[in-house]
Order: sequence, then C-alpha cells, then structure tokens
Amino acid sequence: MDPVTQGALGAAWAQCGERGDKYKRAAYLGLLGGVLPDADVLIRSSSDSLLFLEYHRHFTHSLAFIPVGGLIAALLVYALSRTKISLREAYWPCTLGYASHGLLDSCTSYGTYLLWPFSHAREAWGIISIVDPVFTLVLIVGVVLAARRVARKPAVVAMAFACLYMALGAFQSHRAQTAQEALAELRGHEIERGDVRPSIGQNILYRAFYEYDGRYYADAIRVGWFSSPIVYEGESIEKLDEDAFWQEYQKSETKDFDVERFRFFSDGYLVRHPKYPSMIGDFRYAAIPNAIDPMWGIDVDTEDPEDHATFRNVNRESLVDRRSLYLDMLLGR
Repeated sequence: MDPVTQGALGAAWAQCGERGDKYKRAAYLGLLGGVLPDADVLIRSSSDSLLFLEYHRHFTHSLAFIPVGGLIAALLVYALSRTKISLREAYWPCTLGYASHGLLDSCTSYGTYLLWPFSHAREAWGIISIVDPVFTLVLIVGVVLAARRVARKPAVVAMAFACLYMALGAFQSHRAQTAQEALAELRGHEIERGDVRPSIGQNILYRAFYEYDGRYYADAIRVGWFSSPIVYEGESIEKLDEDAFWQEYQKSETKDFDVERFRFFSDGYLVRHPKYPSMIGDFRYAAIPNAIDPMWGIDVDTEDPEDHATFRNVNRESLVDRRSLYLDMLLGR
C-alpha cells in the first residue's frame, strides 16, 4: 500500500507491542520499520525499466526476512540517534513495524513475495485497495492518541478496526465474485480464470475480469455496504496473439526475456494495448473498472532491437476524460 498507510500500521503495531510507556517512541520506530521494506524501489536500472518490477515487493517483503529487516531498521535508529537508543531497545518495535508491511501488501492485489525463498508465488488476496483513506485515517488517529495519552488502548482499537475492515473487504470481494459468476452464467460463459479487485480508494466498486474462449472480459461491479450489487458491463479484448504481434516488430532475445518477465508479473493476463499498438499491457489493471485498456505495459518498439522494452504507465492518460464516469459507478448512478 501507500507509504503513509504502511507507516501508520507499523506504528500502531509497535505501540500494541510496547512493553513500557514509551508509546511515542514506539510509534516512530514502528513507522520506520513499516516503510523500510519499500526501499527495494531503489533496485532499478536506467537501461532496464522492468528491473524494479522484479524486485519491488520481493525479498524485503517476505516473512523470512523480517528479523533481518528489523535489525537493519534498528541499526539505522542506533546510528542516527548517536547511541541514545540502544540497539536492544530499538529492535523489537522496529521489527514489529517491519513485520506489518509484507502482510498488508499481500492483502492488496499487486502481488507480494510473502513466502520467499520457499515459494516464488506472488500473494495477492485482493481484500483492500492499494490506497484506502478510511483504513489509513483510523490508524493515524489511533497512533496519535496512543502517543498523546501514553496508553496502548487507542492503538489496540485502531488495530482491531483494521482487522474488521479487512474482514469486510474479504466479504465485499466475495459478493463481487458471486455477482461476476452470475453475470458470466447469464452470458453463457464458463469462466476459465478470473478475479475481482477493489478499485482505488474504497471497497465498494470492483474491477471484475475473466477469461473465456480466447478473450478477456472486464466489468465493474458495485457492492454497496447496504445495497444489492450493481453491474456496469464492459467490453472484451482478445488475448495477446504473440505470433501476429511479432510479425510487426523486431523480436530479439532481450525482448523475449522482457515479455516473459512481464508475463510472470501480470499473471499471464497479456493483451495488445488498444491505444498503443507496440505496447503489451497488463489486463488486470485499468483506470476505469470496466475498461479494456490497461493502466500499464511494456513498449517493445525501441531503436535497437537488443534494447530492453520500456515500461510505460498510462494511468493518468486513461483517467483524464473519464473521471465523471468513475464517480457515477462509485455512487451507484
């Protein structure tokens, strides 16, 4: 999730595990531990724009790396505080904060190497959006109150809310999936594989997509907390035909390697971007929940065939003229 939420959750978790009355200090240490795993974004290359996709949410987010990550955070605190905080005092809250990060990211739909090195599966439970203001605000309030009142209870209440909110997200996801299955049955389709994912900022409007007979279908499904599901039907697009695609562009070992890396990242949901012919897109994500044009992809049209494909994010371009449509869906209009 976003750094603010990661920091807030790490701080709250550290405060819940505080053994004394230093809740303000625990918040700072937990916050550092909570955001440190995302330092993996520094693993990147100017010549290979896919490198950061490979290593973001990788080993730094795994359960096995938590003790090491907590130690790194504690060492940073020890060094920056000029030994005012002992390594032993810093380690526990930093580790608690660090432990919260990978688990929270796994609750989103992006994909996290939670079980690395024992498994290279990308855990993506899809029960909360990548950004959710309600979830974040409650955590921040709990952390601030715990620090000011020198009491654990506000942090515990915030964490309890976070767990209940996740449970609500899982229930909402189930409702959206049930509506998707009913829609596919109505169309006479048998879902070969598919998923539902909350769109940005809430757990009411979902992007529902599935594969059937060589095509991907995308729909928006609104599952209001106190209302019946509403389906906003979208369109469909053909799966990527690689043979036809490479007849138009120069294939190379480098490009082939990049496509395979992007295929793994996108869980195989590859399409030819309808707006950018030289771009292979990740169908799982779109600016509008029922749109068929992906948010991002790799552009293989480079000057030198041996150059790496270029990763492109076209999210802002996709959303600029369709914000009102998104709001209509979100509000159930």
